[in-house]
Order: sequence, then structure tokens, then C-alpha cells
Amino acid sequence: MTINGLARLSALPPSTLKNIVNGVSQNPGIVTIKKLCDGLEITLIEFFDTEEFRALEQEIQ
Repeated sequence: MTINGLARLSALPPSTLKNIVNGVSQNPGIVTIKKLCDGLEITLIEFFDTEEFRALEQEIQ
């Protein structure tokens, strides 16, 4: 999927997604994440329930 395609599905500006992908925006807000999830047709729980987030949670503790 392209950035422009995801932007259309998520109702987000392509520049926002480019900033996230390129590391310019390292801490996107929950509203942005929710829009991405809606565009991808997944829930916030599905988004955050990944091995990467579990590892990050363990690393923080």
C-alpha cells in the first residue's frame, strides 16, 4: 500500500503519513493512530496488541 493510498483510506494528509514513516513525527497522537486503524479496518487493540509493543512495554519496565 502506498502512502497516498493509506492517506485516502485514513482521511489523513499524505504529509502526516510521510512524517511518521520518515521519523519526523516520532510520537503521533491517538487521533492520528485511530484514523490509521479505521483506514486499515483494524481496532486500536489490534494495532497495539503486537509483539513490538509487548517488547517495548517490557523494555520500559
